Formats: sequence, structure tokens, C-alpha cells
Amino acid sequence: MSDHSTPHAEDHHDDHGAGHGTMRDYVIGFLLSVILTAIPFWLVMTNAIADKATTAIVIMAFAIVQIVVHMIYFLHMNTKSNNGWTVMALIFTIIIVVIALSGSLWVMHHLNTNMMPMPHDMGQLP
Repeated sequence: MSDHSTPHAEDHHDDHGAGHGTMRDYVIGFLLSVILTAIPFWLVMTNAIADKATTAIVIMAFAIVQIVVHMIYFLHMNTKSNNGWTVMALIFTIIIVVIALSGSLWVMHHLNTNMMPMPHDMGQLP
């Protein structure tokens, strides 16, 4: 006869190895997300950085930091949950995405370089 109303049984009922966030964690995550969204928005709207490439790099850096904030504060990803498998899955996913994106950019760059018409007059071609 097992009694599920005992305090000992309740301790093991909802334990999946992942930590559950507190209201404080959610508020901190929300505030960081708002700040990490507002700063790049301000950078673009005010032209605070004159060079567009530098602005793009800074915005991407803020995006990466915001992804980390979301993973920690909202998805509760850490090395303790599920014996670290969530972090391993994340690393694998990042590697696959980097390979796919860099390969796509490489192919598009080479297609743009090698397939564009020559600077001579196209009207002289048969």
C-alpha cells in the first residue's frame, strides 16, 4: 500500500533534474531582456555609432548576450539539469547552426563573385 500523500513521496513526484525559477529570477531575466533590447534599438535610432558594420557587430553581440540570458533565466539551462545533456544538446545545435550559416554565406559569396556579369557592355553579346 503506497500513500502518495506523505511528504517523502511528494519530494520525488515532480523532480525532473531541472531547477524551477523563482519570481525574482523571472523579473531579473525580464529586466535584462528589456535592457538588452533597448540599447541596440537606441544605437540604431540615434546613429550613435557612425560605422554601420560596427553597429551590426555590436547588435549581434547584444543578441548573443540576450540568448544566454533567456537560456539561463527562462529555460533554466545549466550543467546540473538532466546531467548536463541539455548543455551538450545546445552545444551540438550551435555547431550545426554555425556550419550551416557559414557554409551558406560562403556559397553565396562565391556565387556573387563568380557569377556576376563582367563590367563590359552587355549589349555587344550575341
